Amino acid sequence: MSVHKPLPHDAARLHVTGAARYIDDIPTPSDCLHLAFGLSPIAKGRVTGMDLAPTMAAAGVHAVVSGADLDPIPDCSPSNHDEPLLSDGTIHYAGQPLYLVAAQTHLQARRAAVLAHVSLDEETPILSIEEAEAADSRFEDGPRIYRKGDIDAALSDAQHVVEGSIDIGGQEHFYLEGQSALALPQEGGDMVVYSSSQHPTEIQHKVADALGLPMHAVRVEVRRMGGGFGGKESQGNHLAIACAVMAARTGRPCKMRYDRDDDFIITGKRHDARVSYRAGFDAEGHLLGVDFTQHIRCGWAMDLSLPVADRAMLHADNAYLLPAARITSHRWKTNTQSATAYRGFGGPQGMVGIERVMDHAAHQLGVDPLELRRKNYYRAAEVESGGPSGGRTSEKVKGHRLETADLEGRGAVRVTSEGGAKRYGGAHSPETGTAAGNTTPYGMEVEDFILHDMTERLAAECDYARRVETVAAWNEKEPILKRGIALTPVKFGISFTLTHLNQAGALVHVYQDGSIHMNHGGTEMGQGLFQKVAQVAASRFGVPVTQVKITATDTGKVPNTSATAASSGTDLNGMAVKDACDKICARIARTLAEELQAEPEEITFEDGMVRSPSAEMPFTDAVTRAYMARVSLSATGFYKTPKIAWDRIAGEGRPFLYFAYGAACSEVVIDTLTGENRILRTDILHDAGASLNPAIDIGQVEGGFVQGAGWLTTEELVWDPKGVLKTHAPSTYKIPCASDAPDIFNVSLYDAVNREETIYRSKAVGEPPFMLGISVFSALSNACAATGPGFPDLQAPATAEAVLAAVTRARQ
Repeated sequence: MSVHKPLPHDAARLHVTGAARYIDDIPTPSDCLHLAFGLSPIAKGRVTGMDLAPTMAAAGVHAVVSGADLDPIPDCSPSNHDEPLLSDGTIHYAGQPLYLVAAQTHLQARRAAVLAHVSLDEETPILSIEEAEAADSRFEDGPRIYRKGDIDAALSDAQHVVEGSIDIGGQEHFYLEGQSALALPQEGGDMVVYSSSQHPTEIQHKVADALGLPMHAVRVEVRRMGGGFGGKESQGNHLAIACAVMAARTGRPCKMRYDRDDDFIITGKRHDARVSYRAGFDAEGHLLGVDFTQHIRCGWAMDLSLPVADRAMLHADNAYLLPAARITSHRWKTNTQSATAYRGFGGPQGMVGIERVMDHAAHQLGVDPLELRRKNYYRAAEVESGGPSGGRTSEKVKGHRLETADLEGRGAVRVTSEGGAKRYGGAHSPETGTAAGNTTPYGMEVEDFILHDMTERLAAECDYARRVETVAAWNEKEPILKRGIALTPVKFGISFTLTHLNQAGALVHVYQDGSIHMNHGGTEMGQGLFQKVAQVAASRFGVPVTQVKITATDTGKVPNTSATAASSGTDLNGMAVKDACDKICARIARTLAEELQAEPEEITFEDGMVRSPSAEMPFTDAVTRAYMARVSLSATGFYKTPKIAWDRIAGEGRPFLYFAYGAACSEVVIDTLTGENRILRTDILHDAGASLNPAIDIGQVEGGFVQGAGWLTTEELVWDPKGVLKTHAPSTYKIPCASDAPDIFNVSLYDAVNREETIYRSKAVGEPPFMLGISVFSALSNACAATGPGFPDLQAPATAEAVLAAVTRARQ
């Protein structure tokens, strides 16, 4: 089987040789126009006059369009229809597009875009959470509140109460490939759009709407992105719509890409937040209840802020059973870039809040933070039995009998239920059982909690107890450099919280020579989705993965796709591809059953052969026979996530199919004179279920951790008092680089299958590792606490200045 193998990324050779083709590499016709936006220099006000003549007269300019030239102005919003392509005369943030320039070259368009004379009536912008609160500038009528138990009674009865707040900064996506799009006008007014987008169907929908066309008149293709991280879920709409509108007006191909500083200034970031808390513990350190208030700064338009803020609420518990909780969420509207999706989608902000509670309480109670964390974990899933892969074990899991065996070295797994036998793969030992009352603040029972075992294993493997003592000894004798250590958990829910998005389609062709053409609705942004899904297809047909052709995501092949987001790309599209492959396999099996002297259900596809208990033939021969018998060798597949039901207004239900888990132990050092800090060592144990591709998954864990650590340490967004973003280039915005990774960096995958019936019992691994970076922030807080008796109250990002401020607080 091709699954569960550490195969390289399908485009690895293309990436390292520079041959991988991105939007900007697509050969364009000689008459292609290049576009650029003219941007607002102020954060709030009105346009009182606009002289575009200097721009139109600039070298190479072919056309200039303002909002007054478009009726109606196309909408770019993914949600609230509140993001016009160009300003309608009102200005909501510094960097908002005012007009659109089309020129013969990219450079000519950019140069011309700054030449217009625009008269503005400037107003005082609302920039901060405090200003938004004072003006009651918000999305939705009031705060959203989730409740569990009697939080007021819990806090009243608590022997220990901790309270405080933490500010959590935003984050620039800083994908290597910037936002870009190319539109090619077709006959009859149709449009083909190439877009660097995580959501081709949304691009299709928004372009069709802008052109007044049905969706079938617009085809969107995405072969790959040079990174996305959520920043290309909705932010690509503007470029694609601009290119399509200008292409329709001029009849010429149009292309647009943001330069890095324009990308910074125009596009949305991770939502920055403030989380205030009041938490009560009993004398033994058991958490009785916590009252959270989450302030989410959303920017000027709604974008995806409501579901982002919802997910921050849904992850306010992280790994901890909260007997009583009140989670209040304010979604503030400000005159800044419209904050958008970012890896974790609000979950990281929610988790930082509860992890701060644990660190604060451990400091106040005088106990080891890990001891306090483990004491308050959700109750563990009951494990009936276990066993290494390769032997044979039998366990009862949710009404199915799993028989895990090494069938002639192939690691196959059969699941027998009332529906018959299914092959799904993965020879691992599942955890089973539930714990009564093991419920989240939104009422979902946590049935699969495995962090007790994961934490114990990681703590032993990284020698946590001894290292805590070593760090304490170091801090006792060293006056300047202080060390800190922390081991923090992750419990992250997997599924879109907007239920209807949990669906996917696929299209699979088998050609006469046995080669396979695969297409699905997911997009490749470097995360290895295409290779994983190709491994699924290869495993269903029992052929090498090299026999499967991975093709560009195309709305003309698979319609109505969901965004590649919510860590669900492999879960959804892998199952859809499996469905399509199995349909073709079933047709071949029925066709060959008589020749192979077997019932169709006895025929298997493995090792390049089609086998029955008494005969076999090469897969290519089987395909030829099926073709000659006039059997269809093409199929569509479809999958929808089961079991989920979510009422976001009431804050009740089961928004997630399952949880992915992880734990990280990080050790850091700070310089108490400068605030400079380093990550010395990190050990990670991450739950990827029965990993489809361990090499790709480990790469995702490593990258997610570094990106999460960067968010909480070096990445700082700064706006001036007038709302102009000042950190809009690599010279002023510090993302982590290779030298910022820990010198000792150990990453392992936890060996356990997903108890839910996902594709080959794997688990999503896109977003969950991001929150492992919280271990670095907690370790820095621990180091600051070593400088004095006070709680350091470290704020995020923990820049050198923030670390020095925390050291000062600890000493006071």
